[in-house]
Amino acid sequence: MENARVASGPLGLEEIARFERDGWLLLKAALEPAMLAALAADFEGWVEASRVETGAYGQQSDGRPRFSLEPGHSAHRPALRRIASPVELSPNYLAVMRDGKAVDAVAQLIGPAIRFNNSKINSKHPGTATAVKYHQDFLFEPHSNDDLITVLYFLDDVTADNGPLEVVSGSHTGPLHDHWHEGVFTGAVSAAVGGAAASKSVPCRGPAGSACLMHTRLLHGSAPNLSAAPRTLFIVEYCAEDALPLQRNHIPSRYAGELVRGTASNRVRCSSYEMAFPEVPEGASFFEQQVKGD
Repeated sequence: MENARVASGPLGLEEIARFERDGWLLLKAALEPAMLAALAADFEGWVEASRVETGAYGQQSDGRPRFSLEPGHSAHRPALRRIASPVELSPNYLAVMRDGKAVDAVAQLIGPAIRFNNSKINSKHPGTATAVKYHQDFLFEPHSNDDLITVLYFLDDVTADNGPLEVVSGSHTGPLHDHWHEGVFTGAVSAAVGGAAASKSVPCRGPAGSACLMHTRLLHGSAPNLSAAPRTLFIVEYCAEDALPLQRNHIPSRYAGELVRGTASNRVRCSSYEMAFPEVPEGASFFEQQVKGD
C-alpha cells in the first residue's frame, strides 16, 4: 500500500485513506461520455436480441449460459438481468476493462501491478423484482491474498429508487461470513448477519458514468428496482498481481489473469484467512444460488 500512496493517479491521499477505512469509494466521471454511450448502445443491442429468448442462453467457455433473464421476461417487456464476461463480446467493454480512470485508481489502491479477474453486467429493469442479498464477493473467489477490488460502472443514473448498491462501510476489515447454510451454498450471508448489515448500510448512488470501487470483502446487497428507470452496472474485478486464484474462476474469460497495470513479479503473496470453498454456479449466474437460500 505504501507504493500506492506515492503513485500518481486520480486519487488523492484523502480518498485513499477513505477507501482503506470504508472499503468503498465513489469515483465520478469514471467514463468519458462517448464511451458511456457506446457501452449503453452495446447493452441495448443485447437487450433487443434477448426478446426472442425464453430462458438462459448463449454459452460461456465452461458451457454454462452467458445470458440470464429476469422472471417475467418477454418479447414485449425484455428483462436481461445478467451478461457474463461482456469483455469477450464487445471491444468497448474490453477497452474499459483495460484502461481508464478507475483502472488507474485500482492500481493506486492495491497495485502498482494489477490483473483482471472477471467481469459481468447486472441490470435491473424498471419494476423488476430481483433483489441481491447481502454477501461478500471474496467468498465467491478465494485468492492467496485479499487485495481484490470490484469496480461497478454506472451505465444509468443510480438513484434511491432503482435498486442502488447498499454497502456496509468498514465491513471489509471484519470477518468473512459463511455463505453455506445447512449444506447449501446460498451465495449470501445468514439472515441474522444480513439483517444487521441492512441496518448499517448506506447507498452508493451517482450519475451515469460514475463508478463505485469496492473491496471484495465488503458486505453489500441491493433492493429491487421499483422505479420507472433502469439500473445497469458493468462490473469488473481486479486483483493484486501477486494474488493468485485458489479455485477456478466462476465467470471464466480468456482475458482472466491479464496484467493491466505494472509488471509481473513471479511471486505469490499469502494472507491469513479461512473460508469454505464456494460452489461454482451451474446456471448463468449466482442469482440461482441466492434463490436456493429462500
